[in-house]
Order: sequence, then C-alpha cells, then structure tokens
Amino acid sequence: MDVIQVIAAELSVKPQQVAAAAALLDEGATVPFIARYRKEVTGGLDDTQLRNLEERLVYLRELNDRRDSILDSIRSQGKLTPELEQSIRDADTKTLLEDLYLPYKPKRRTKAQIAREAGLEPLADALLQNRDLIPEQAAAAYIDPEKGVPDVAAALDGARQIVMERISEDAELLAELRERIWNKGILHANVVSGKESEAAKFKDYFDYSEAINKIPSHRALALFRGRNEDLLTLTLKPAEQDQDEHQLCTQFVCRRLQVSDTAKPADAWLAETARFAWKIKLFTRIDMDLKLRLREAAEHEAIKVFAGNLRDLLLAAPAGPKTTMGLDPGIRTGVKVAVVDPTGKLLATDTVYPHQPKNQWDQSIAALAKLIAQHSVQLVSIGNGTASRETDQLVADLIKRHPELHFQKIVVSEAGASVYSASELAAKEFPNLDVSLRGAVSIARRLQDPLAELVKIDPKSIGVGQYQHDVNQSQLARMLDTVVEDCVNAVGVDVNTASAALLKQVSGLNGTISENIVAFRDANGPFANRSQLKKVPRLGDKAFEQAAGFLRIMNGDNPLDASAVHPEAYPVVNAILDDTGKSIRDLIGQSQFLRGLNPANYTNTDFGLPTVSDILQELEKPGRDPRPEFKSAQFKEGVEKITDLLPGMSLEGVVTNVANFGAFVDIGVHQDGLVHISHLADEFVKDPRSVVKAGDTVKVRVLEVDVARQRISLSMKKDIDSSDFVRSEKTAKHNQKPKPQPALQNSMSSAFAKALKK
Repeated sequence: MDVIQVIAAELSVKPQQVAAAAALLDEGATVPFIARYRKEVTGGLDDTQLRNLEERLVYLRELNDRRDSILDSIRSQGKLTPELEQSIRDADTKTLLEDLYLPYKPKRRTKAQIAREAGLEPLADALLQNRDLIPEQAAAAYIDPEKGVPDVAAALDGARQIVMERISEDAELLAELRERIWNKGILHANVVSGKESEAAKFKDYFDYSEAINKIPSHRALALFRGRNEDLLTLTLKPAEQDQDEHQLCTQFVCRRLQVSDTAKPADAWLAETARFAWKIKLFTRIDMDLKLRLREAAEHEAIKVFAGNLRDLLLAAPAGPKTTMGLDPGIRTGVKVAVVDPTGKLLATDTVYPHQPKNQWDQSIAALAKLIAQHSVQLVSIGNGTASRETDQLVADLIKRHPELHFQKIVVSEAGASVYSASELAAKEFPNLDVSLRGAVSIARRLQDPLAELVKIDPKSIGVGQYQHDVNQSQLARMLDTVVEDCVNAVGVDVNTASAALLKQVSGLNGTISENIVAFRDANGPFANRSQLKKVPRLGDKAFEQAAGFLRIMNGDNPLDASAVHPEAYPVVNAILDDTGKSIRDLIGQSQFLRGLNPANYTNTDFGLPTVSDILQELEKPGRDPRPEFKSAQFKEGVEKITDLLPGMSLEGVVTNVANFGAFVDIGVHQDGLVHISHLADEFVKDPRSVVKAGDTVKVRVLEVDVARQRISLSMKKDIDSSDFVRSEKTAKHNQKPKPQPALQNSMSSAFAKALKK
C-alpha cells in the first residue's frame, strides 16, 4: 500500500504535500512548527490536517508492517497463492487483514485440528464435493477407535468441526455478515438479577434496547461500564426479529457452502452444519467484534470530546498579570489564602476560619483586608469546591466593608488543584509550603493565566472528560498531549517567566531542556535575546529551530524576539527595513503602513509568500494572544445550594464541561446543572460545542430540580413554554400531588432520558 497516496486521497491534498510533511515529521519536526514555519514546504497544510496526517501515517505504516509479517508467515507455510497475496495487499484495515490471516494463523489445538489429526479431513472434503453421498455410509469407512473415532457419529462430528472452522475463517463471508448485523443488530441491556439496588445509577438501562450502530458514545460507555461492574448484561440480537434474522444469516452460510437441494443427503447434513457454524462460530465472533467496534468508536468520540473541552479550557481568557489572591474554600479546615504577584510569584499565605465551628467571620475579613491592602491585590480568585458560596459571601461582605480596596472577585474551577498540590512538581516548587496552601496558589494562578497553570496538572484530573476513565488510557493521554502542545504553541511562552512545566510543552523542548532553561535563567538573569538560548545545556540547533519561534523575550534587545517571527526569518524583516527606511521599532504596530506593503516584493528562495504574509501580520500585533477577552460570571445572591433553586429562575453560570448530549453549567450551588442539547438554543443543535465551550459564561433558566438525585435541568432557550417548568421536589410536596410526567415532556426527566436512551 502506498501510504502517501492513500493519505493524500483521504485529506484531498497533493501527494507531494503529504510526502513533504511526512519527511519533516520523520526528521523530528513537531506539528506546531511545521504548521507555522514550513508552509512553503507542505503547501500550506494546517495543524488539523497535519494532526490527521500524523495519526494516519502511524496507522498505515503499522498496517504495512503487519501486512509484511503476515505475508512472510503464510509464505513460510507454503500456502501463499497469487490471489491470496493480492487480497492481503489490497486490505485497507487491520480488521480485514486479520480476517484474511485467520485460516493461516498459528492456533491452539481446536476440535477441527484434532479431527484432522484423526484423518477426518477427507470425509469433510468428500461430503462437500459429492452431495449425493449418504453421510452415515461415507463416515463408516473412517471409524478408528485408536484415533478417537469410535463410531459414525464421532466421524461426522469431526468432519462437521472441520467444515465449521473453514466457514468461520472465510474473510469475505465474515465481512458481509459483520456489516449486516452492524446495520440491523439490536443491543439489549438488562440489570443483573438481584442487583437492582446496587445498580441504581444504571436505572435507565435496566430494560433497554437500541440499534447498535445508532448508540451514541456516552450511552455506549455507560453500558460497558455497567457490564464491567457486573451490574448489567449486554446481549446482541441480529435484528428486531432476531429469530428470522438468524435463519437469514444461516441461509447466507448455506449459499457459501453451495447448499442447493436439502433433499440430497449431504446437502441436508451441510445445511445443519451451516446452522451450527452460524450460531456457534460466526455469530459468537461477530458479537464480540461488533461490541468491540462500538466500544472503540465510543472511546474515539469520548476522547475527541475531552480533547475539545480541554482545548477550550486551556485557551480560556486569562485575567492577565495582576496581583491576585487565591482562596481555597474549606469549612472545618478553614479557607486557605495565597497572594501571588503579577508573574505568579508567591508573596504571602494565611488560613482564615470564617465558617463552622470557629465562625471567625469578622477576624477573617480583617485578615483578608490587611493582605489585600498590603499587596495591592486586584483580583480575588475563589475555588468552586466545598464552602465556595459561603466564602464568596465572605468576600462580598469584605467588599461592602472596605470599598476603598477596589478589587474584583471571581469564582474559578478548582478541578485538579488538589492533584497539583500533592504532586512532585508542586513539592519542588514550594518545598516548605503546606500541601493545602499550594492549592490556593494554583487557584490564584489559574485566574491569571489558565494555560500556564493547567499544564502542570494531568489533563485527566481537570474534569472536562466524558467517561474518561473508561476509554483507552494510552490513546487518551496521546491525544491530550497533542492538545496541550497545540495550545501552548498557539499562545507562545515568555521564556523569562515560564515554569519548566510550561516550557516542556513548547515545540522541540523536553523536560530536561526546560529545567536547564530555568536553571540558566536563575543563574544568569533574564534572557536578553533569543540567541542566548543556544547557551543553555542540551539545547542544540535542532531544538532551537523547533522552539525559538514560540519562545518570547519581552523588552529584550530585539523587539522581534517578543513576536512569533522565527529568528531564521529575521533577514526578511531586515530587507523590509532596508526597503522602507524605517527602524524596527517604527515599523511594529503600524497596521495601515504594513498592509500597504506587497509581500511578493520580499520573497526569495527560502521564504515564500505564505511566510512573508505571516511576518507582516505578526508585525502589526507582535506576540498577539489568540485567547478571548476576560469575562466572569456573577452568581445570584441567595442561591447557594440546590434547595434554593426554583423552576423558572434565571441565573448566570459558567460552562464546566461539554458532552455530546449537552453542557454542564456551574450556577454556584455546588452541583452543576445540565443544559440538554435540546435546550441549548431555540433552533436545532447537532453539536453542543458549536453553541458553547468550556469556560463560557452563559445565562440559563431552571427547568427542574431533583433534590433526591442531585440533578438540575437548565435551559438556554429564549422562548420556553411554562409547561416546561417542573416544580422542585420541595415545592411539589407543599403545593400539589406529584403528577406523572409525560414521556416526551421538555423537563429534566426527558432531558436525561434523551441523554441516556432514545
């Protein structure tokens, strides 16, 4: 298989583009570097195309390697025919390749193999070739007690095992039947008898069925989790009328065996053999294959959703370099306090006890006010965990009592802060700081710059996934690593303030080089220009080439070092300066002048039109941050816990997670609400991420509150019918008898029903 041609066809690009990108990847270039600085070489392939190219390149190369080993294996057996070799060379998936290899794959001793050893293969061949034979009479000649064939029945059973194995290893038949069941099959789920109470969280699947090829990823992963916990059974039926479909599939097998007239003795025996082959061999294999196919597709989609949410979170708007106080809320253990300067350097820590049992409300306000005044704090970042609303009230009271302090309070997600606090990285950064206080530092810093702080945390601990622990962990980790790499390089990194954890994500750098950069910076002071980076131990020419364009040096010797212009392209800028007679400081930021220049005038053999155009755009706004402007949500006063919510209530919240069935929103009651996909907008929504992203501030209305199950249903629709609102459990008990809800009512019950089953 020509890998380059295949990928070019899949991406609808030229083979030369794919070949050039593959060569760069093989040389160690990263996707961000190729996408940004090698546009002429690849013909302008963007980062999305390059990521797909990279993934397919690995898959197809592995496919070719497996193809070669299979051909060698079959050739060594002396069974490789020209037709078989061509089929193997034409196979375009690993599944088809393994189907073709199945008859020749070394295997344990099967019943069919034992029958062959007993000399029964000629009997199987005779019954296949001559349908007029009477099986019992033909089998009599093969009775041999010494070989384990004591009678006619044993001989015929051995011959049947041989025929069944051949049929089950027929790649063409397998593929045809597998696709048929995928398109018609129904997956049924039932609760394991006697485990109804234990399986309460899977209540929606106690008696559930759906077309296997229609099950969305979140439902599929929920089903497999239930099965893995021995709470659900999953049964695949070939169609709605499964008995009829079993008969039809048996007929497919009969046609494969060329059974045409069951009045003939051998045909009748083969028809029965076909029935056994379908039920025992083929359907068992297909059942396993299709469940695996469903799981892999669901995992792929879940990983894709996680990656999208992580990208949105990492690229969330930064509050910027402002002195910030981080508050990690707690009740009995107190509220942990940390103040960091605009660069994230720790200035002060404290612990206050405004809540039970100490109730030191006034003392806490005084302590916080003193710290805010002392360090000129501009932002107070409050973690959204336990006691978050109570702590938010504390800060609100502080603002009322001390209006002269002029600071802003924001509630932020503290997901992963505890993981960071106990990490080796945190211990290295703050060896003498209590673990609990490290969390407050993280909460402060993630408001200043979410990207710089969140890269220190394992992405799986940030909590924006969908059944993240149920998917292939190596694939998940690989995908999340690419997201972090893309985000960090899209924004760029200030080499004089970045942590080693952030620097490690820069194109071309690794953990060792990143730590060496920080050590060099600590020993020699801030970098004055990019060229100094070459003095860092282990940072060779290749690493410099890959990393330099993404590393920023603010207020250095050369203004270009603060931009995304790569040092290798500085001669292009010098040519522009010579041509225009301007200095670099006079040229930077002059949008109208720069747009009047013709990029074609500055191209040469090394730098083409795409690169020169990028340079001119970068000179307009050097080092521009692609992230949006910072905004914050304001939680409603008096709404602090789930029992405070009432149907119809309008609130502001922050999107914490986006799944295929909707978005989860933090509205300040310690329990995220669900905006089902059907309530994200007044018009039809296919993909929730086309409407909202993690970190967005949104306005919602409460549809229903289920206090017992801790579930909140929300809507972002502008026009909502009053019948959509369902009274909360608390209100309903006082005012009316509960009414059974219609199956398709637009309430939380239907929202979750839509999310969990059709």
